[in-house]
Amino acid sequence: MKISARNVLKGKVKRIIHGSVNSEVVVELPGGIEIVSIISKNSVENLDLKEGSEVYAVIKATSVMLASD
Repeated sequence: MKISARNVLKGKVKRIIHGSVNSEVVVELPGGIEIVSIISKNSVENLDLKEGSEVYAVIKATSVMLASD
């Protein structure tokens, strides 16, 4: 797989929570850090995602906002 995005994080699906249209997919990265993706239920099925599946979280953004108290 070749992709132009520079932020590609490999991890494993920890949990999938299905909604009526979308699913919340929790991916555990090395070191125990979790990242969450909201994708369509159809995409979960097409990718054959299950708990324990190895996946790549691809992050492509033009800006990242930070805040501090």
